[in-house]
Amino acid sequence: MSNQAFLVVPEALAEASEGAVVVLDGDEGHHAVTVKRIRTGESIDLVDGRGRRASATVASTAKRSLEARIDRVVDEPASGCRIILVQALAKGDRDLQAVEAAVELGAAGVVPWQADRSVVRWQGEKAAKGRQKWESTVRAAVKQSRRAWLPEVLAPVSTRELADFIRHDDGRLVLVMHEEAAEPLGERVHSAVAEGPGPAEIMLIVGPEGGISEDEIARLRAAGARPVVLGNHVLRSGTAGPAGIVLARHLTGQL
Repeated sequence: MSNQAFLVVPEALAEASEGAVVVLDGDEGHHAVTVKRIRTGESIDLVDGRGRRASATVASTAKRSLEARIDRVVDEPASGCRIILVQALAKGDRDLQAVEAAVELGAAGVVPWQADRSVVRWQGEKAAKGRQKWESTVRAAVKQSRRAWLPEVLAPVSTRELADFIRHDDGRLVLVMHEEAAEPLGERVHSAVAEGPGPAEIMLIVGPEGGISEDEIARLRAAGARPVVLGNHVLRSGTAGPAGIVLARHLTGQL
């Protein structure tokens, strides 16, 4: 069984070496000793979100913290092809469900999208709170999946901003998951990989419960995105992205 993983600031492991003692405190320390019930003598992993993993043995615990002695330090390389999920805001926390699963399945980043048909609207203070909630979900998913890399939660975008972002980058394969598309997602990714070194990044765009509007499809297509279909079944907003990530990671040799 793999060790429980806990996130630390990069500086905590910057000079880490075998035998060094690291203090885990704050919210992570409280979570470790109070929620996870980590005790002296147990093995844990400390990860810095930038690929460094320190396997350690707990030397002592306090009420809200613990000290761990490092046994081994490993720097894990980033994925060869980054996969970014652009997830439309959705009601019933379906967007959060998608983000959680996407991170556990290997997404390198997530982007909140205020689509035309999104029922949920991020405006004013709600935008900051919404992004913080996504960031908390990402951190929890990283620890659940024992990842050493912490995916970034980018700033929320409108359809216009998303199209502008796509238009100004030539090295990214951008796919819009759309039930009326003719080209299968698998065939598009397979072709991109077969054509040469393959894309450095794949961006998967998933719409809200009401679907992506015709105007949005036209804007995204004009910016360089390609509409693709995942399969014969129509998936929920919270399911489509994670399913697409699994397929894309498989076809790019990451699974």
